[in-house]
Amino acid sequence: MKKEFVVLVDNKGRSKGKMEKIKAHKLGVLHKAFSIFVFNEKGELLLQQRASDKYHFSGIWSNTVCSHPRSKELLSKAVHRKLKQELGFDTKLKKSFKFIYKVQDKKSKLWEHELDTVFIGFADENKKMNVNKKEVQAIKWISIKDLNKSVKKNPEKYSYWFKIALKKMKKKKLVALKDLQKFLK
Repeated sequence: MKKEFVVLVDNKGRSKGKMEKIKAHKLGVLHKAFSIFVFNEKGELLLQQRASDKYHFSGIWSNTVCSHPRSKELLSKAVHRKLKQELGFDTKLKKSFKFIYKVQDKKSKLWEHELDTVFIGFADENKKMNVNKKEVQAIKWISIKDLNKSVKKNPEKYSYWFKIALKKMKKKKLVALKDLQKFLK
């Protein structure tokens, strides 16, 4: 299997080289990442359940796609590559905000320490998707109201970074359909 690398950064997002992905997750080193949130015309969010055999944070629900850019790959290219790779479709995406977080997966003992850039887009809920089962166990569209109830009732079923990004999106008024439409114009 080909080795994968992540782009190491400082707290300001300046590149500090690269490191093998698994090593970065073992050591908890800060690196670049991105999270994609795709909504439909009803304002529902497309969630993915991470594949059960992923090496960390397996089987939990998260935003539409989350991953890392390759070395020397622009974030604007990486988000479209991963959307196509994991779900088999592409759509227009707009960069929204960034945040840094650090969390350890209790099962694998691996770390996520990421400068996560959030991208938002729209897609037709009837769009044909080709789900990559190596990456994604299941997908579902969910209203923000139902999502909030589910996260409150079962927070352990959702990724740590997803819950942070969702809170920030609420603060920035990026979860209501009319606000999303305005943002994406």
